[in-house]
Amino acid sequence: MRTQVEKVVNAIRPAIQADEGDIELIEVDEATGVVTVELFGACVTCPASTQTLKAGIERIMKDRVAGVTEVVEKNALGMSESPVML
Repeated sequence: MRTQVEKVVNAIRPAIQADEGDIELIEVDEATGVVTVELFGACVTCPASTQTLKAGIERIMKDRVAGVTEVVEKNALGMSESPVML
């Protein structure tokens, strides 16, 4: 599965780089189907990066790699995004 995910990341990277951003594959959890990526460059400050992640990257990943259930972004603190609970 990881090899397939890497191929998809490499296929979508030029589109992200065209907007002054970049993407790096961090982890593929084959048991849960969760793919963790990190966005760089303009993606970090872009208000549409969450939309890009979910409606773009995640959709493409699910279409092209069997078993992928979700794509999440690793944040600057080294943890996957999750809702804040107070």
